[in-house]
Amino acid sequence: MTNIENDTPVDDGATEEAAAAVATEAQDETAKLAEQIAALQQDLLYARAETQNVTRRKDKEIADAHAYASTKFARDILSVADNLGRALAALTAEQREDAAIKPLITGLEATERELLSVFERNGITRIAAIGLPLDPNQHQAMLEIPSDKAPGTIVQEMQAGYMMKDRLLRPAMVGVAKKAD
Repeated sequence: MTNIENDTPVDDGATEEAAAAVATEAQDETAKLAEQIAALQQDLLYARAETQNVTRRKDKEIADAHAYASTKFARDILSVADNLGRALAALTAEQREDAAIKPLITGLEATERELLSVFERNGITRIAAIGLPLDPNQHQAMLEIPSDKAPGTIVQEMQAGYMMKDRLLRPAMVGVAKKAD
């Protein structure tokens, strides 16, 4: 409103109220924008964390794929090692001294040493069994044998078990002690 006589604005308090309303609206808008910024920053942090987790998982899967790529082949070759070991164990002392087959035995022993060397280079290790307590993560109990050893102690190994790095390739098949009757 203006005073007609001198065209000067009349202060009736309306401008102060309008200014206060504008200031309140600006504060509300600023608060809303601050909330949106905080939410976006939080979303960005979560997205970055998820990206890092995905990258870490991918790297672990790639490392595992490289480390354990030959697992199936290693399992298959274990039967060859078993048969070679059985062949050598079946030889009698008399056969080992026979000059006619001594070169064959020497060749079989060299083959077994080389096979075990290849296992070692590829992180394949034999699981210890005899005299140890049964570990269901590494041993498979096939039978109980009366013994003076503590019950649950492995007293016989029917088939060797093997690990590839930290993974089980094949459990050792064993006989465990039971209390003698």
